[in-house]
Amino acid sequence: MKNSLFIPLREEGLTTMKIRYDFKTGAVRLYAAKEWEPDFDFSAYNHEWWIDGIFTDDARYMNTKEVWAMFEQYGQKEYLEEVIDLLRAGKHFGIDIYYYDKYDIRFMMNEHSRKLGVLNKSHAIMAGGIRRHTYEEPEIEVIIDGLNLGRGMSFKNIAGHLQFGGCKATVTMNPLDMENMEIMGFLAFALDSCRDMTGPDMNFPVEMSDVMIEQGYSMQYTGGMKAKTGPTGTPTAYGVYLALLEAINFQEGVKSVAGKSAALMGLGAVGWYMGQYLLDGGVSKLIIADINADAVQKFIDEHPGHQIETCPVSEILFQNVDILSPCAIGGIFDDETIPKLDCKYIFGSSNNGLKASSQEEEIRLAKLIAEKGILYQVEWWHNTAGVICGAEEYLYDGTEESLRKKIEEIMPANTILSLNGAKEQGITPTEWVYRYCEDLLYK
Repeated sequence: MKNSLFIPLREEGLTTMKIRYDFKTGAVRLYAAKEWEPDFDFSAYNHEWWIDGIFTDDARYMNTKEVWAMFEQYGQKEYLEEVIDLLRAGKHFGIDIYYYDKYDIRFMMNEHSRKLGVLNKSHAIMAGGIRRHTYEEPEIEVIIDGLNLGRGMSFKNIAGHLQFGGCKATVTMNPLDMENMEIMGFLAFALDSCRDMTGPDMNFPVEMSDVMIEQGYSMQYTGGMKAKTGPTGTPTAYGVYLALLEAINFQEGVKSVAGKSAALMGLGAVGWYMGQYLLDGGVSKLIIADINADAVQKFIDEHPGHQIETCPVSEILFQNVDILSPCAIGGIFDDETIPKLDCKYIFGSSNNGLKASSQEEEIRLAKLIAEKGILYQVEWWHNTAGVICGAEEYLYDGTEESLRKKIEEIMPANTILSLNGAKEQGITPTEWVYRYCEDLLYK
């Protein structure tokens, strides 16, 4: 690790760190602590001890000045300043950090806002997924990814009519062993400490949530295979598809994809079902791309009788089609890729499709897309069915039927609202939805 927030923690035997930023005053507060021993047994969490228990008689606590001095001692002060600059750029509340030295697990909760959730009567005051990263990934890229996703969740929760702030958990660790209760207990403890409601995201199995609940570790994990609302991928795709239909109706007066061509990037938990919706809706041609060649062939084999073509992932964004639906990685629309786009509509599920770390930069890039005659709205306004699914399970013990009704009520109405509002004000839908949400978060 050349640069890492975890270097000083590891060297000093610390377990916990919190970075706080107040965008209204510009103040920064740092906190670091040793709250448990390296061999502490987290498998007993919520069984023999609870979240505010006493874990060591050798606790240590450090204030802001002491933390700055520690980071300077280990040559990480400039790196910490870089991280804090990222918080400033996105008006983030902060980052909560937990380190489990025994398994070298580096847990970071990237908190954008708590505002909408502080009086919601639930343990969780924020909602955002949890994803796993590898040790090979530069930590600063993991932090940027987590902060951007956390910021997106603040807005996505507004789009989903949910009383939660926005956050995203990123965990650098080896692939999850769900039979290791020390690890499961630690991940439950860290999440509960942050007061987040989550669902497994990239590189975490959805069965993780089932184990958390069945083993009595945490009720804040949702979206497991045994949830009555079902996995989150299908409803997310459904919400995106409904938004796309409204966009086509807005432009053409016809609420249908029939006869149109489409390009689909990604055949994962959401993309697969988005492809099905497009085919069932009657697209004349569907071009697909995924880094997994087996997934591409399986999709073709399971949808006979349709005109399905393939292309390399590197070319899928630039196909001459009516509809482009990115459902894989984010950060794909920037000054280099936007001029190459050749479609009429962009509606997909990929988080952070615009390669930006602030809403101002997203608004600028959205204008470039609009200048090409493409109808586009930032994805968090229509891909929020996944978090609606989690909330339906977490708050209401809902079912697939109750979830579907909410998606059908919220997603089309959101898109109608943004497209008409943007047209009235002469701005892009992306800028309109940010203006719509800003007062709720920042005032």
